[in-house]
Amino acid sequence: MLRVSEIPTKKAKHVNKFGKLVLEDGTVFNGMGFGYSTTVSGEAVFNTGMTGYTESLTDPSYSGQILTLTYPLIGNYGIPNVSEKDKDGIKKYLESDKIQVRALVVHELSLTASHWNLAMTLDEWLYNEKIPGIAGIDTRELTTKLRTKGVMMAILAVSEKEIDEQELKKQLASAKKYSDDEFMTAVSTKEPQTYGTEKESIVVVDTGVKNAILRNIIKLGYKVIRVPWNYSVEKILAYNPKGIVISNGPGDPLKCAETMNTAKTLIDKNIPTLGICLGAQILGLAGGASTYKIKYGHRGQNKSCINLDTKQVYVTSQNHGYCINPDSLKNTNFKLWFENTDDKTVEGIKHKEKKIIAVQFHPEASPGPFDCMFIFEELKKLIGEGNAKK
Repeated sequence: MLRVSEIPTKKAKHVNKFGKLVLEDGTVFNGMGFGYSTTVSGEAVFNTGMTGYTESLTDPSYSGQILTLTYPLIGNYGIPNVSEKDKDGIKKYLESDKIQVRALVVHELSLTASHWNLAMTLDEWLYNEKIPGIAGIDTRELTTKLRTKGVMMAILAVSEKEIDEQELKKQLASAKKYSDDEFMTAVSTKEPQTYGTEKESIVVVDTGVKNAILRNIIKLGYKVIRVPWNYSVEKILAYNPKGIVISNGPGDPLKCAETMNTAKTLIDKNIPTLGICLGAQILGLAGGASTYKIKYGHRGQNKSCINLDTKQVYVTSQNHGYCINPDSLKNTNFKLWFENTDDKTVEGIKHKEKKIIAVQFHPEASPGPFDCMFIFEELKKLIGEGNAKK
């Protein structure tokens, strides 16, 4: 055990710059810029988690977004070694290979980081990956505005000199909308990748997969074959997988037409399949349901959901802006499995006849509670190996 005097401590370096955040509705926030000096635009969203910023910032589901963390103090435990990998070649502390958010918004940035696993400060990490951040603004006011009006486009600038507010507003007016972005080309693997050494495999259709999903499939006792989002179903089935996982990811599921076609075939052929987050929406669409955009999304680590089969309530980790329309399930072969206890949105579906299940929340957590890890075991049961040991 390390003595207090031996615990690594680092001071922030890339701070005390000019910072300005402008929202689509004209609201302006001035604060301390930190990280990399640049200007970016994206969809402004908020996450209510108290910890786990390292995992959140590298979650591909945040691609194209400016992330606000509502917890008031961020950065106190710094960042671990971002290059370190586990024995299967997966980044040990990150959910992808890089920071995925366009920019970061916090109330207070800790100017000192201290932790036994500290490698660098948060501002240093953002600087290295050319990501801007702003601190010192009222994130309560910003969050209230996003809850009231809904998520909206925003622009954030960090600079060593004064920032021209009017110029920012002009740039925001002409910026590409979140709904127009093509995320799959940015977040999905370009070529198939293999992790683990087990004989039997599960194919992960990568629409922005988190590393924790890969880790949990390996823990189940399977090799992971990660394929591009638009990989043909013929190529997928050529691996002779025991099951399929359609992953989480960013953006509107309707933009994943190729993945949707794959999902339709998986349903028709009754291939054991689990959809997670975006993957759940894609499976719902493939089965005849419809989706819609939620006003301000679900992003946090304490979202309660009820399993309608058992009436058991679980605390879940979530990060999504789109959802399955519950009324549209009536005309499909899917039944409602999980429901959000707060707003009654769809949190999980099961096919009435086929080996197809999907959850809107993140069973792999990272960050968040581990209450729903059993969802991966549910996939194993569909495969027919529910009692099998690794």
